[in-house]
Amino acid sequence: MTPKIIAFDADDTLWHNEPYFDEAQERFCVLFQDYASHQEILGLILNHQVNNLPLYGFGIKAFTLSMIETALELTNHQISGKGIEQILAIGKDLLQKPVELLPNITEVLEQLQGKYKLVVATKGDLKDQHRKLHDSGIGAYFHHIEVMSDKTELDYEKMLNRLDCKAGDFLMIGNSLKSDVLPVLNIGGHAIHIPYHTTWEYEKIDFEIEHKNFKSVTQITEILPLLK
Repeated sequence: MTPKIIAFDADDTLWHNEPYFDEAQERFCVLFQDYASHQEILGLILNHQVNNLPLYGFGIKAFTLSMIETALELTNHQISGKGIEQILAIGKDLLQKPVELLPNITEVLEQLQGKYKLVVATKGDLKDQHRKLHDSGIGAYFHHIEVMSDKTELDYEKMLNRLDCKAGDFLMIGNSLKSDVLPVLNIGGHAIHIPYHTTWEYEKIDFEIEHKNFKSVTQITEILPLLK
């Protein structure tokens, strides 16, 4: 493939992210272990997150609000101010987590810089994603940063219009088949999937992808031989 623009997802593609959310949910489950089972609590959080996506979008702040709504449901709206404060503390801790790059990210970006226009295309809180990119030390490799409200076909088309790039000249690299691969393939772009060891339930799909513009690799260094 010979793309003009290569876009990278951020969370769990450039740096670790989902384990922090898993840890936060574990803390929440401990707080409310007397109200429901571990699995029931996780299911309630997920339901609130998915139901709130049209209103709150993605990111830590939306996740925190969904935890508060879950706590209200679990306690029949009897949660104390102290309980709300403990949930807010979980959210604030997430917003201050260190940025830990995945292996070989810097080395790969070093080889791609100058040959392709590199872009970050990610979901989440605008301020938080810019913080993480700044703290990561790799911001200088990217021509453009796009924090998207969602990753639908329309969202990608709008981004490509802003970048003055045709879909056939675009390559998306990410860990989510649902968000980073399928919409891009559907608009005529190219996509490479790099699985992460844990995936948010909302981002999972239950079918195999077969497409001439799709590749799957196990680590970031394997994308280099695929590019011309």
